[in-house]
Amino acid sequence: MRRMYYWMPPPYPVHPAPSPTPYQPYTGQTGQPGGQAQMQQPVAPPYMPPYFFPPPYPLRPEDELAMLEDYKRILEEDLREIQEELKSVEERIKELKKMLGQE
Repeated sequence: MRRMYYWMPPPYPVHPAPSPTPYQPYTGQTGQPGGQAQMQQPVAPPYMPPYFFPPPYPLRPEDELAMLEDYKRILEEDLREIQEELKSVEERIKELKKMLGQE
């Protein structure tokens, strides 16, 4: 089924690239027994709220009328498809009830 959206859905949030960690020269000594290097925990990037596009500019009445008429036509097509589907489901229910002797 086709649907017409009046407003564009919000985009996925865009997160900035994480800032590089400052350079720390390798000293060869970590201060830990066995000379093992200490693992640094990754730092999460700062939270950026999602950006939502502003609503579209007001349409001219002629444009809005054309858009609404097209949208109405699409909805009527969808309604006809749903009604046909409902009829076929009702017929199948009747067949099954008849087979089971419930009617």
